[in-house]
Amino acid sequence: MSTPTRPPVKKVALAYSGGLDTSVIVPWLRNNYGCEVICFCANLGQEEELSGLEAKALASGASKLIIEDLRLEFLTDYVFPTIQAGAIYERKYLLGTSMARPLIAKRLVEIAEMEGCDAVAHGATGKGNDQVRFELTIMALNPRLRIIAPWREWEIRSRQDALDYAAEHNVPVTATLKSIYSRDRNLFHLSHEGGPLEDPWNEPEESVYQLTTAPEKAPDQPEYLEIDFKEGIPIRVNGVAHGPLGIMEELNRIGARHGIGRVDLVENRLVGMKSRGVYETPGGTLLHEAHAALEQICLDKETLHYKQLIGLKYAELVYNGQWFTPLREALDAFARTTEKNITGTVRLKLYKGNATLVGRKSPYSLYREDYVTFGEDDVYNQKDAEGFIKLFGLPLKVQALLEIEGGGIPRYRSPDYSAFKRD
Repeated sequence: MSTPTRPPVKKVALAYSGGLDTSVIVPWLRNNYGCEVICFCANLGQEEELSGLEAKALASGASKLIIEDLRLEFLTDYVFPTIQAGAIYERKYLLGTSMARPLIAKRLVEIAEMEGCDAVAHGATGKGNDQVRFELTIMALNPRLRIIAPWREWEIRSRQDALDYAAEHNVPVTATLKSIYSRDRNLFHLSHEGGPLEDPWNEPEESVYQLTTAPEKAPDQPEYLEIDFKEGIPIRVNGVAHGPLGIMEELNRIGARHGIGRVDLVENRLVGMKSRGVYETPGGTLLHEAHAALEQICLDKETLHYKQLIGLKYAELVYNGQWFTPLREALDAFARTTEKNITGTVRLKLYKGNATLVGRKSPYSLYREDYVTFGEDDVYNQKDAEGFIKLFGLPLKVQALLEIEGGGIPRYRSPDYSAFKRD
């Protein structure tokens, strides 16, 4: 029955994954809002997770399930720009889930409009980041749609409660108390949270990992990998041309075989708490390493250093769900400008969980061997360095002279010799 305090809703478009949370949301929406439920699932590379999804959605009470293949758009419009920006959250997280949410929410809004829905719903919890990512996107694209977030309304407070609700309403689910990890998979990565991982002292069991080979079980011989880029976009792997999907699939396959891309991170959520996530990003790790290597030789010093600052802010915007904002668009424009000369080839050596940079070349390289050689050359007079150093260090010299005049000793000349005193 509908709850009297809840405003009436006729039709809801639900972001549906087929997992435990969204599976029980379907009957919950029908029972508590008396509304029709249209389920939408974005195919971002979940693979086997999409199998049997329509039957499950209909059995749960949905009117229909819409599945759309958004993998190409995900890579070209979200993943590649984020890599080009050099965005990495808190030193390690490559933003696999964060990048996917604005795309899912954007398409959810479009489907809600096409289906005549007056509301949208999602299965993100009230403790996580995804609720922000979904809702900021919806607010940016259609603020007239009502947003329903069941985790902030219902009495379900745990996965056991959700499992009980599913059983009560004959909803088929795969989550169990024995294997209770919360996972999010797409073409770029696979994340793991919950269960034993909630204690940051617990080493992840090998069974947690679904994509990557354990480094100790990876091949005993290293493998060399070459990635070609054109204006910051990967176009070939080991000399073979691929489209975006082929590139990602091939790099995932190669990286996973060598145990590349495992990350164990306690991160700061936007909502104010710390959480532990274990991530597998084999192909994404290779792309980040290779792209950064090409920028080493193709970007001038000032641009490279400033781009590092931009990368931090870009990562923060993506993590916080602020994809559809003027600032993100402006940072994208900056990044695209810096990518014009990021064309060339990078060689990586893969061995038991490590991707080691061993070579890079580009027709736009700013590196010149004749400029940096220790041998004789005609382009650099080492005597010129003396004048440069005097000017570069002039502020330090002036400060020290003033301190000597005032107190007799510069501030940095206050050594403690007590450790050298004899008894």
